[in-house]
Amino acid sequence: MRGYKIKDTITILLIIALGLFISMLFASCQKQSINQTPCNGNCDTYYTVIYENQEITPNNGYYKVNFNGLGYFQIRGQLSELNSQYVINEVPLIEAKFDSDYWVIFDSIQFSTPMYSYLGWFNNNSLNTPIPFGNYTYTMEDLMNLHPPYNIAGYQIPKHFCTECPYAETLLGSHSKHNYHPTQNFMLDNEMIGDTINIFIESTFNTDIGESETITDKIKVIII
Repeated sequence: MRGYKIKDTITILLIIALGLFISMLFASCQKQSINQTPCNGNCDTYYTVIYENQEITPNNGYYKVNFNGLGYFQIRGQLSELNSQYVINEVPLIEAKFDSDYWVIFDSIQFSTPMYSYLGWFNNNSLNTPIPFGNYTYTMEDLMNLHPPYNIAGYQIPKHFCTECPYAETLLGSHSKHNYHPTQNFMLDNEMIGDTINIFIESTFNTDIGESETITDKIKVIII
């Protein structure tokens, strides 16, 4: 009779302990399953146009870039910081994707490079600084048939592009990841004077599992 009571008591204690363990495990799981919004509902973006290291002030919604020979302008952003849940080892899970509606087709490219003497002419006794005796001009022609159109955001669509492949979207546009100040250079030349360029930006707050938020921006740039 006494053995039965002891066994019954041990069973009750085991059931109680098991119940407490399950309760603690459930509470722990509940705490970890809380999904915060990436920025507490306050995700925000700010993008501007930079030319010659100078920020351009928009006029009636347009950014006017006065071309003076510098072959690119920049789009520079400032993004809201993420909650700590979406920062891994001090790396924010954030991404900005840049695209434009302006494509360039290269027919030919010409560039010059300095030429040096076979034996070498030098301007100091240490013979470390050779002196060029002239320039040689290289010309690459018929590029239209060799290379696909180039988007001034800095990418090309491959000739045999698979539109149905799951990775297709990652090949379109230029990406800036894991920083709160994304910056992208856009090609610029004198033939673009008088044109209006539409820049499209997609900012994703939290690129991993969990809640995420995406903000789209559009910037209009006029080359003058």
